[in-house]
Formats: sequence, C-alpha cells, structure tokens
Amino acid sequence: MVVAATGFFDGVHLGHAKVIELLCATAKAEGKRSAVITFWPHPRSILRQDAGKLRLLNSLEEKEERLKSLGVDDVYVVEFTREFSKMTAEEFIRDFLIGKYGVSTLIVGYDHRLGCKKTGSDDIVRIAGKCGIEAVRVGAISDSYNTISSTYIRNLIETGGIERANALLGYEYTLRGVVVPGCGKGRKIGFRTANMSLYDPLKLIPYNGVYAVWATVEGKTHKGVCNIGYRPTTHDGRGLTIETHLLDFDDDIYGLDLKVRFVDFIREEQRFDSMEQLRDQLFKDAEEARELLK
Repeated sequence: MVVAATGFFDGVHLGHAKVIELLCATAKAEGKRSAVITFWPHPRSILRQDAGKLRLLNSLEEKEERLKSLGVDDVYVVEFTREFSKMTAEEFIRDFLIGKYGVSTLIVGYDHRLGCKKTGSDDIVRIAGKCGIEAVRVGAISDSYNTISSTYIRNLIETGGIERANALLGYEYTLRGVVVPGCGKGRKIGFRTANMSLYDPLKLIPYNGVYAVWATVEGKTHKGVCNIGYRPTTHDGRGLTIETHLLDFDDDIYGLDLKVRFVDFIREEQRFDSMEQLRDQLFKDAEEARELLK
C-alpha cells in the first residue's frame, strides 16, 4: 500500500511542493512508500483544448527529477489517452489508484480535479471515503498577488517576470538544449554566443529580451547573458533564437548539451542603428549580468 498524490504537476512549484511535503510526511508516519501518479502527454494536447498554444514549464524528465528531489519515492507516469479521459472520478480512484497502484491514502491539492466530470477536491475527499481510502486536502498557498498555480507562473515568464516566477517555482526556470551553429556575427564583433536548439519543443520560452543566467556545459557552470528574440538589428530572418554568451569563456561547444538557468531580466529586445551600437550594448549587458550574478 502507498500514500499517493496525482495530477500533472507542471512546474512542480511551491504549491505542488506543499502537497509533496504532506505526501512524504504521511507516508513516513504510516511506514509506506510515497508515490506521485502523473500523466503524459498533457490532457490539452489530447483533448485539443487550445493544444497548439500549449507550452509547459517542465519536460517530463525535469518533472520527474524535481519530484524525486523533493523526497518522493516513486513517480509513475500514466499515458493520457482519450479513453483514459472518459473515466469518472470514482472509477479512477477505485479501479486505478486503489486497484492498480494500491493507494491507501490520497493527498489532494486545493484545486485538484479528477475524471471526465472534473470533480473538485471536496467531492474527491467524499468519493475516496466511499471507496474505502482516506483523502487529505491541502490548502492553497499564495504570494502577495495571486494563488500560486502553473498558469500564473507561465504568465509571469511570458511577460518578463522571471524573478517572481523563480520565487514561486522554488528554483530557477531552466531551458535545456544542444548548441547549434548560428550566423557567426557575434564572433565577428567579439561577442561569441551559443545558439540553443531546445530538446523539448513544448517548453515555454521566456519573454523576448536579455537575461542574466547561469549556463552549464560539460558539467561546469558559468555566468552568462542570454538573448531571446528575432535579431532586429541584423535582420537575418532566422526566426526566434536563444543565444547565450558565457562570460570569461571562449571554447568551441557546438553539438554539446547546454542548460541555461534564468536569474533576472535585464532589458527588452531592441533594434540598434549599427553593429557597433549593438556590440557596445551587449558588453554593457554582460557587465550587468556579472553584477546580478555575484
């Protein structure tokens, strides 16, 4: 028998962490294993509810890593399908949580919903009792502006509020990818950048602009400055790019894994009248990033 929580847990933010904290504490008190039963892909991508606009805070690998880092013993990933979506909350609890995973206690987030009828947390507690297991409901937590949720954090990241988003995530928002060749203009002006191709196409990309970041390559972490945008000065037509300049570093890292952790927003993307003006601003950005990362 296990103590479990279930849900998508995108971002595994501080609200989720409160659920996980109670999950692990309850499992320890009852001498049982703690488990998170989560889903992949996101229900919206299967049910076609604005699926084309869907962007996530975590890849599946990142989500599993974060849950394990918070002390969860087991993470079970369930394939979300149209057939699966037709289950009622009672069927899910009785046949799936209890029948398949042996759940004896269910930890429920304040806004959690289950089943095809989107049954709310109060009714989940009642239905779980009817099925013979205890369900414990966790209250909401808020910052000074809003209840903490994945949607709220996504909105912050999309509008340049990376510092507040990090505070609500409990860690620095991260992009991971491989370094690919760029146009080479950064090298020509003495400001070499690593162009990143994301591993997960559904990862949410932060608001266009310049950021102070920590960049990790080959196991070593460097201070850096990252620019996200459309290169308005060079007009090279390459579409949206994610370029990171690693401070005090000039090695060739094409084809290597790159992890970029966003710390603070420096400025919005802007167009300059010359490459000289762009170069001067880039070096100012780098110095500001250096100060922010002290």
